[in-house]
Amino acid sequence: MNLVHAGKRPLIRCQECDELFVVPDAPDKTTVKCARCGAVLYKRNTRSIANAFIFNLTALILLLLANSFPFLSMSIEGSVQTSKLISGALAVYRQGMWEVGLLVLLVMIVVPLAKILTNLYVLAPLHFGRRAPFAEQAARLVELISPWSMAEVFLLGVLVTCVKLADLGTIKVGVALFCFVAMIVAMAAGDAANEPREVWERLERSRPQPLPDPRERKRLLSCHVCHLVCRVDPHTEDESAFCPRCGATLHQRKPDSLNRTWALVIAAAILYIPANVYPVMTVVSFGKPFVNTILGGVQELISSGMWPLAVLVFFASITVPMLKLVGLIFLLISIHRRSRWRPADRTRLYRIIDAVGRWSMVDIFVLAITAALVQMGSIATIVPGVGAMAFASVVVLTIFAAMSFDPRLIWDAAGANRD
Repeated sequence: MNLVHAGKRPLIRCQECDELFVVPDAPDKTTVKCARCGAVLYKRNTRSIANAFIFNLTALILLLLANSFPFLSMSIEGSVQTSKLISGALAVYRQGMWEVGLLVLLVMIVVPLAKILTNLYVLAPLHFGRRAPFAEQAARLVELISPWSMAEVFLLGVLVTCVKLADLGTIKVGVALFCFVAMIVAMAAGDAANEPREVWERLERSRPQPLPDPRERKRLLSCHVCHLVCRVDPHTEDESAFCPRCGATLHQRKPDSLNRTWALVIAAAILYIPANVYPVMTVVSFGKPFVNTILGGVQELISSGMWPLAVLVFFASITVPMLKLVGLIFLLISIHRRSRWRPADRTRLYRIIDAVGRWSMVDIFVLAITAALVQMGSIATIVPGVGAMAFASVVVLTIFAAMSFDPRLIWDAAGANRD
């Protein structure tokens, strides 16, 4: 590829196909995409920091309110059970599945709270023209934990739970649920407004880095965190070079990407069988047990006439994990075979796999919410099943597998990244 000398204009490298570009002079409110694979390189928004700060501050207030008031309450035969946002995680923990309870607590409350607080720690000083100590490390933390923030998936779990328990008793919505919904909207608006490149450029102003020459392609590495294109010694080994802007370790490619992805995919595929065979939970009502598997939950929704919700849950809980496994296996095999077939389409497939995997957590959230609401002794009780542990493991392993996979290997195998 012929590259034009950048002069004093910065470079950017696509994280999905490794194409190198001179950063264009894009107008405000513009999305810049890779010309080769279609990945979003960055968004230009001059007010991104101010808007993101306001939305994150709003989200923090709403999250605190959501944890302070009743979330849901359920009445069965005159017995009333009230739950708070944290009650689901605690209920699963008390039933002996502390691993699942801890996972629910992390992705539903701890990670969203940590993400909001860390964003505010970085954005608030920048909004007022200052720079927080260790701001680069905080910004790196946001990148690391963002995929594990699943508040919106939990909201889908609330909807599914309300439909499933409608025949068992009367459910009332608490103030906390409205605050939680508003928090999700505020977080989504904050994510949409926040442009990481703008944040990193503001942080870098006090520590300007020399611009690399694009003709030195072999010596240019792109930081996977802040996307700074760095000039390094071509003989430098992995794990020994660090980004001068954020401090992250620099790699040509994700270390041992194929082997790690294979290991995680195989482990998830093995656990996918017990996750669908064994019960996720058992409802004991007046001494009579009702076993629920993942597919059984979908059948319940169909029986209730909730076809749209049944299709949504079937897609999220059964189809998505299976398609993630099949899709990743296909991508891995295509790389091993050094396939040249449609690398851009295979990169888009990876992008979809990476985006939808978190929605499979909906069944685990349904278990947690139901366990919190239905603990009424002999009247009705929820007992988590071994299938819940297996399914939660499948979701976590497939998310890690997608993170471990390096889509640039698709282009390497196709011979598109040869100098």
